[in-house]
Amino acid sequence: MIDVQPFAQLGRFRNEWLNARHHFSFGHYHDPRRMGVGGLRVWNDDEIAPGTGFDPHPHRDMEIITYVRQGAITHQDSLGNEGRTEAGDVQVMHAGTGIVHAEYNKEAGPTRLFQIWIQPDRLGVQPGWGMRSFPRQGGGLAVLASGRPADNASGALPLYADAVVMAGTLKAGETFRHILVPGRVLYLVPATGSLDVNGVAAATRDGVSVSAEHEVILTAGEASEVVLVDVAA
Repeated sequence: MIDVQPFAQLGRFRNEWLNARHHFSFGHYHDPRRMGVGGLRVWNDDEIAPGTGFDPHPHRDMEIITYVRQGAITHQDSLGNEGRTEAGDVQVMHAGTGIVHAEYNKEAGPTRLFQIWIQPDRLGVQPGWGMRSFPRQGGGLAVLASGRPADNASGALPLYADAVVMAGTLKAGETFRHILVPGRVLYLVPATGSLDVNGVAAATRDGVSVSAEHEVILTAGEASEVVLVDVAA
């Protein structure tokens, strides 16, 4: 089963510095039909104005992945971590027993990113943060973060969750195949471009949920950047 949530129908929030779209219920946006997909609870599409950002605030027992699409975000947290994650990079924060962090756009232009929250398999883990650069070299999707040890051994950032986060670019007409194991669901967003997902069309920044499909075939209608989460149902 494939369900497309058009970008124009996503939840919205806007103030003087943040322009956000919510794929699932978040903050003041609540839709009982949009409460997440499996362990995936939040997918926010944020645009942050220059010189602004999220002041220090707490999190607990959540795996938070930030995928930067344009610009850069500067992270600071109560553990003493600080780092700049730019377009093409990904960062993972384990909220665990509790962490306070801030995220600022210290760049001259707007920063655009996806923030993805996944429920952990275990509560009360040690909080932490890490980031890595993943150059956009084309040729399919790479594993950015994962709860699978084999992926971590290959360089993916670790997750305390039964989930895999992938991203990459496809040329026009290029195809990427992904096997969806029974008991798992998939959610993906073309950050740019357009896709055919098992015969169903998805435009830029639409959200696509996939379940009860053995093989998921993504075909790019044009040059496309894709972010995908495979997670336990």
